[in-house]
Order: sequence, then C-alpha cells, then structure tokens
Amino acid sequence: MIDFEPTEEQALIVDTVRQFAAHEIRPRAREADETGSLPKDVLEQAHELGLVANALPEAFGGGGERSAVSGSLIAEELAFGDLSIALAILSPALVAFPVVDFGSDAQRKELLPRYAAASFRPGALAVTEPHFGSDPFRPRTTARREGSDYVLDGAKCQVPWQDGDDVLLVSAAEPGGPQLFVVPRAAAGLKVERERNMGLQALPTAELRLEGVRVPASARLGGEAGSDLRALIARGRVALAATGVGMARAAFEVARDYAKERQTFGAPIATRQAIAFKLSDMAIEIDGARLLVWEAAWRLDRGEDALREATLAYEQVKRIALEVADGAVQVFGGHGYTREYLPELQLRNARGYASFEALALV
Repeated sequence: MIDFEPTEEQALIVDTVRQFAAHEIRPRAREADETGSLPKDVLEQAHELGLVANALPEAFGGGGERSAVSGSLIAEELAFGDLSIALAILSPALVAFPVVDFGSDAQRKELLPRYAAASFRPGALAVTEPHFGSDPFRPRTTARREGSDYVLDGAKCQVPWQDGDDVLLVSAAEPGGPQLFVVPRAAAGLKVERERNMGLQALPTAELRLEGVRVPASARLGGEAGSDLRALIARGRVALAATGVGMARAAFEVARDYAKERQTFGAPIATRQAIAFKLSDMAIEIDGARLLVWEAAWRLDRGEDALREATLAYEQVKRIALEVADGAVQVFGGHGYTREYLPELQLRNARGYASFEALALV
C-alpha cells in the first residue's frame, strides 16, 4: 500500500527547501528572467544544502540518501520558487544520476566527485532533438564504432548549457538500441548555438550539432554493459512532473492571494462565483497531479518499471501547469498580462512543458 505520509526526514527537507524557495529563489525570479542570467549565489546556497549531492553515494563524497520521492518533493518546492532557477539547481543530477545508475567504476571515480565538491557544478544531458515528433527512445543522432572510438553525428536541442562543467551526456542510436555517451564540451565537431525561448529565460539552453564528434570507446556510459535509457526517461518525467506541480502551485497561490486582496464593488473578487470556482478547480487539479507524481516516484523507489506511471503523471502535468498558469493570468485580469506580476512569467514557462524532456532527474 502507498503511504503518502512523509517521513520525519522528508518533512524537514520539504520545510527547508520551501523556505529557501520563498526567501531566496522567488525574490530573484523576475530579475533572473529579465536579465537572462542565473543568480550564482543562489546556486551556491542550494549546493550547500546538498539537494543533489546528498543523493550521491558516500564513496564519492555524497550523502547516500537517494530517493525518487524525496527528489520529487525537492523539485516541487524549488519550482514553486521559480522554474528556471529550479532546473539550474537540479542540473548536476543530469550527469551524476545516470553515472551512478549505469556508469563504469572508472566513470564513477572520474565524474561523481565533482558534483559533490565544495562548489556548485552544473550538468547537461542531451536527449531532445530539433525535429517534429522527436522520440527519446528512437534518436536520429547516431553512434558509429570506428576502431577504438565512437563517432557521433546528429543534433540535439533544449540542452541546459550553464558555464562551469566540461562534459555532457548525449544519447545516440546504436544497432542494439540507444545509448549515452560522455562528450567533452570542447570536442572537435561539436557546435553550440544558444537558444532563444519563450520561457526559461534565465536558464541558458543550447542547440547542438554533432558533426563527426569522436570519443573513445570508454566514453560509452557503462562500457560494454551500456545504459538503460528507458529507466532514465522515467526518472526524468517524474522530475519534470514534480517541477510542473510546483510551478502550478505557485501560480495558484499568487492568484488566490490576489483574489483575496483585489476588491470590486466593495468585496474581494475571491467571493465572486466565477473566480471562486476557477480557484477551486486549480487546487483540485494540482492535488490530483501531485498524487500521480508521488505514485510514480514510489514505484521508482521500489525498483519497479515506472515508465507508464511517470508518463501519465507528466502528461497530466503538461495540461494542468498550462491551465493553472493561464487561469492565474485571468484572475489578475489586465494586470496578469503585465511583467509587473508573476503570472505572465509562469504562463510562458508552463507553455514549454509540451516539449520538455530530460531537463531534470530524480
């Protein structure tokens, strides 16, 4: 039976991250969006909290406390502050967690300590491709074996591209199925172009072109054993769904509080039936989506194949995040369309969930 009561440790984590999101992330959200840059001090503070490092094995400097449920709780609270900053804070997991799950001993020794070190270090995972119907399980990017090397050709998009690391993980098709490869950011043949998106203005993302990028056979994640992209995508969809719940909750609470304060004809607009019903529908949808996220995360922690549950949660959150953000704009009326208030920012970010993939992991 699923138990939805958080443990004492999880409750403490939620309270800590919630306060961090409210006092450190949310006040910086608008500035980060307007300037198109991440607050480095906030990233360092989040790193000091160990939000990713605590989930890494103790042997490599981490806390050894990895849990998909706990990771989902953290992702929701961070995105409650701001989606762009949340994804930036969680980005080390994009490299670290696949290496933990599938990496060879040599890869773990080389890569994991950097994400548990004293300073924040971002990560990047390239899965999504810039063509209609991009399917993470059937990448057009290819990996061709040539002697003791692999040669990668193809294109990727929506790749988080913060400064501070020198490698990324790239998915590519082999005859036996898709695999992940550790690729140096400075590799010959790798061309990087900064994207200009409707939302996620503070989080730098890039489109990559891989033209004959050559990496040694040892760069194949997991070596001969390889990696399981199906399991990775399941964890990515749970994480993204959790951030979507957090962002939707933020839009709902901002709209709710505004509706209680804004008065027309001598009464708060929250007392108007149309507004009250809209807010109640938002709250119901958010709670329902959260339960789907928790179920998928619970199955991951039990070692089960949770791709179905993760996909259902993510598909539901895609709809709810956009509907709630749009509803918040409507509650604000004309003010909701201005940059002075958060709903327009949240609506732009929510629009991206239709195409997000592998921007976070639990």
